[in-house]
Formats: sequence, structure tokens, C-alpha cells
Amino acid sequence: MDNSRLCSWLLVVSSLALGSCAQAQNRTARYDLKMEDLKYTYGPFPPVLKVKAGDTIETNTVDADGHAVEAVGVKVRGPNPLTGPFYVEGAEPGDTLVVRFVSVDVDGKEGWGSLVAGFGGLNSSRYTPILGGGVPNKVWTYPIDKAKNVATFHAADSNFTVNIPLHPFLGCVGVAPADGEARSSIVPAEFGGNMDAPEASVGNTLYLPVNVPGALLFLGDGHAAMGDGEIDGTAIEVSMRVRVKVDLIKHKTIQWPRFENDNYIMAVGIYRPLDDAVRIAFTELIHWMHERNGLSELDAYELLSKTAEIHLDEMVDPNYVIVAKINKKFLPVAK
Repeated sequence: MDNSRLCSWLLVVSSLALGSCAQAQNRTARYDLKMEDLKYTYGPFPPVLKVKAGDTIETNTVDADGHAVEAVGVKVRGPNPLTGPFYVEGAEPGDTLVVRFVSVDVDGKEGWGSLVAGFGGLNSSRYTPILGGGVPNKVWTYPIDKAKNVATFHAADSNFTVNIPLHPFLGCVGVAPADGEARSSIVPAEFGGNMDAPEASVGNTLYLPVNVPGALLFLGDGHAAMGDGEIDGTAIEVSMRVRVKVDLIKHKTIQWPRFENDNYIMAVGIYRPLDDAVRIAFTELIHWMHERNGLSELDAYELLSKTAEIHLDEMVDPNYVIVAKINKKFLPVAK
């Protein structure tokens, strides 16, 4: 073989090898949800699929009460049915799981919202009793026009209608809790869970603490759109088709979920009462600014008092969820 043919052959082999490596590093792992595998708690279940860091998970979720699947004869056993868990090879307690939202798409032609007795921000319950009783059970249906990117609200007690822009996101994204616990799919906490965070959408990255080997990632509770606070307890509830890319930050420990995009870093506070959730979110954001940007914690505290933004994600679940954030333009270059 002459030199020119040898060089050409080596170039072809190199290209093929590089292509194979790229494919290996960007593998898509698909899991089609089996209804018998739906989960209703975050906990140490056997995984439905094992993936590697760098893989993209492609899967589907059902809506918060399973209306879509019940219409075809499948009975769900509780609220917020979860897809998963997904085992991320190499994930160990003390690591951070990285979840990048590649695509989050409404899977269906309509969604729903409802009032449920004893649930919601303005409802009577055992913990917040209101004389005169609570609101009645009631359901609204929302036709979805994907071409126009809207859902339509039809008032139940008048002829009023209005279009609502779609902002699809996952209400439930979480990992198995620490110490062998199993927590209800209604609950948000340190492990993520039912955060009802519109930040769990395309363009954002979520960081979650790894508490068990493999992390055990769960997904569910798709929302087509939601107002701040999710005040009556529901968004426009839908089934979803989703793609998320998972990665790991080894030996990096975080205490609470975090979000990031091109413009913001965001820390999540999850607790009740609401003021404690706010304190958690800001304390975690101060820690992050110190670690990431080198500001002292007192300087970060002062800067946030002048530039911070707050998003009330929800105040209806057993714990409330607040996101505190700062625009990166106000920060020193990350270390």
C-alpha cells in the first residue's frame, strides 16, 4: 500500500472511530412506559432501565390522575403516577445528578384542571380549617392546539373563553430519598419530587443530590401550563413525551435542588411555612454564589438583597416550593 492510500485509509478509520465514540457518548436510551410499572412513591425500587452518564433518556409519562390512561381502561392507584426509576451507572451518594431537559412535549389533544375538596391554597383542610367549608369537586377540560401553541380555558359558569400559551414542563422530577425512605409522589423535598417547577423545562438544567447508588430518577406529572403558585392545586394536567440527558458531577454534594440556564442560577427552597422555604432558597443560593463565583457569603447576601428574583412555584403541596435566582450578569466570572 502506497503512502497516499495508507493516509486515506487511516483517515477513514479515524473518522469511523470518532463517529463511534460520539455515538457511544450520546446514546439515547428509550423506555416505553408500562402501566404496571407506574410508581406512586420516590424510593428504592428496582430500576426500569439502566443508563450511563451522558445518555439521553426518551420516555413518556401519564397525567397526574391518569385520566388519559383510564379512558382506555387502565386504572391508576393514586395521584402523580411516576415513570421510572432510571438507574444512572456510577452515581453514588455524595455526587450530583445533572438533568438537562432536551424536549418536553404534550402527548394528547387535551388537558384538565380541577378543584378537589380539602386541597388547594384557598381550601379548607385539617391543617387550615375555614368556617363555612371548602370548595366543591369540579373539573375543567382544556383543548390543546399544538400548532397555535395554546390551550383554551372555557369558563364553567359563563360563556367566557381565553387562550393560554403553552409552557410544557414536568411537575415531578426527583430521585430516591436518603436513608432508605420512600416518599409520596405528592411530596417535594430535598430529593426534588413534586416540585411543580416550571423551571423543569427545555433550556434549563436541574441538579439533584444523589442519595443512593444509581440515583434512581423518577419523572411524571406533566403540565402544559401553570400559573405561579398553582393556587387551586392543579396545572393544565397532561401526559408527556420527554427526553432528558443525564450526567454526573462526581464528589460534588448539594443539599437541595438547583436549576441553571444561560442567564440565571436558581436555588430551590422546599418547606412549610412559606417563609422557611424562602430562607432555604436564599441560603442555598448564597452558598452557590460563594462556591461558583468566589463571593464571600456576606457580599452575596448584600448583592441578592439588591438584585434577586423570586418565583413562587407552588403553595399547595405538603411542602411549598420557592425558587430564588440571580442573573449571571450581576456575578463575577465563575471559577
